[in-house]
Amino acid sequence: MKNKLGVLVVCLFCQFVLGQNGFRKPLHGQVINDFLAIESGYVMNINANVRTFIGAGGLFDIAAQPKDTLLFSGLTFQSKKIVLTEKDCAEILLKVKLDLVNNQLKEVVVHKELKVKALQGGSQKYVDMQFEDDNQSTAKNNAMMSDQTIKYGTDFVRIFKDVKKLLSKKDEVKDEEVTDIAFVEYAKDNFKKDFYIKTLNLKDDEIELFLMYCSNDPRSKQLVDPDQKFQLMDFMINKNKDFKKAEATQK
Repeated sequence: MKNKLGVLVVCLFCQFVLGQNGFRKPLHGQVINDFLAIESGYVMNINANVRTFIGAGGLFDIAAQPKDTLLFSGLTFQSKKIVLTEKDCAEILLKVKLDLVNNQLKEVVVHKELKVKALQGGSQKYVDMQFEDDNQSTAKNNAMMSDQTIKYGTDFVRIFKDVKKLLSKKDEVKDEEVTDIAFVEYAKDNFKKDFYIKTLNLKDDEIELFLMYCSNDPRSKQLVDPDQKFQLMDFMINKNKDFKKAEATQK
């Protein structure tokens, strides 16, 4: 009787463990790009808290099941997050297309911001200046009204002032408006690389994967605020413990 009871307990325990594991099976995949062969980087299953390397030919193997979230990250391509479907897990070789890192985009944004700042600082005084009309030297402009406005035209001065008011207003970012990529860029801009490498003991090519891993936690979006920099630091230190467990599982 005791033996039968022991067997029953063992069976129930095995079912519980299998249920927790979710019957995850090895998923064979390949990351691809139209212009460059990707042969390095990481793939992480957030739900199972395991990760693996991307090898030669962009091939990888990782335990997964439908509805698991996979993170792809590397130095040469943009990080990507996908949620697996039944069809994905049934594929003999799951192919995931990744985009290469585009550094030129950041340069364009910087130049644009510089133009806006120059416009804000030096043009308003000219807009507000009053000039007297000189009948001998000033040509008559039928399109311009006597009050210096254009009939049926666009009030560019008013638009400029409205834009200036919006730019000077403190950004109030809602949680749902902060994307994963926005969080990653914010965290990289506000913490030096030494923090990730020395304090968190991350490799250079692990930083973006780690930040994408953090972004999967909804609380990360609430900490995108200069006034909560220390809270964000504490948040990442705690998330790093779980991230390291995935590294230990891989070994």
